[in-house]
Amino acid sequence: MGTGDLAKYPFLNEAGEYLRESGFGWEELERPDMKDIIDRATERIQVGAGGNVYDKLERYEIEILTFIVSLIMVKSIGIEPVLKKYALSEARRAEEFLTQDLKQQSETQRRSLFAKIFEDLFKLKIDVAEDGRLFKVRVADYLARSSHFHEQEWKLINRLVHAGHVYLDADETVRLVRNELSVLIYDKVKAMTLPTLPQAIKVRADELRARLAPRYEYKISAVTEYPPCVKHAVEVMSKGENLPHSARVMLATYMLAIGKPVDEIVMMFQNAPDFNEKITRYQVEHLAGMKGSRTKYSVPSCEKLRNENLCFATAECDGIINPVQFGRKRK
Repeated sequence: MGTGDLAKYPFLNEAGEYLRESGFGWEELERPDMKDIIDRATERIQVGAGGNVYDKLERYEIEILTFIVSLIMVKSIGIEPVLKKYALSEARRAEEFLTQDLKQQSETQRRSLFAKIFEDLFKLKIDVAEDGRLFKVRVADYLARSSHFHEQEWKLINRLVHAGHVYLDADETVRLVRNELSVLIYDKVKAMTLPTLPQAIKVRADELRARLAPRYEYKISAVTEYPPCVKHAVEVMSKGENLPHSARVMLATYMLAIGKPVDEIVMMFQNAPDFNEKITRYQVEHLAGMKGSRTKYSVPSCEKLRNENLCFATAECDGIINPVQFGRKRK
């Protein structure tokens, strides 16, 4: 792995070894010339917390230090949804670089990436397909990762499969490990123990916490009268965890059906690691028939929710066939 790779993938063990070999210590963070690194780390966190990807790329030593300082600051901020959004943003950043490298680099360089990232970090064996354009993974490895995806194109029946391998292009190959990249970075922050922070970093982390905290103070109204499927979706969102696409459609269409305003529905999704207000607002307005085809979408039936493992029926459901009927029959 070259120094350019360390700039793009600062979570690799080689990046930590670089810092140790350079003699970089905690006290170095107090130096006045670290201000630029702290500024970059602050921007990196703000971009990630906003649901976007930080796309600046500098020399490898700058990127490694910026990554380390951003981890420290996110740990200090201590807001779980911010950590999850940041981790996902870093995973998507690495995903973009990986995709470019798999498309542009030589076969030798590709194999180095396979060994250092896919195999060492995630125990995922990848080979270049016979034609040199596609990549292939074992069916078992593919299923272990694609089972979390809900789009039809990821179903095994819709893939090219031959001799026990699934064939993928560069984008699809990298997409397989996005979640594991996110978890890797999340776990790095969780495992950190911080001594007394350098004042420059503490001040900036405190400023960021004060700026970001109000985003997560929104309280979803009491959910006691929501059907179990909706209550479950609301609880998952409140924890800052990801909902599958079909569950998000169910939640949004249900809230629209009971008369919730678009603004309030959009805010229900703000704790999602991949939340982007502009995209979420468009999607909710599209479901409401305000954008796109102008067709208002109905709440999925209970049968459809059962088929998608989104049904959490209780006795209170009382034989309803659609979530919007919850409570009415009982009354």
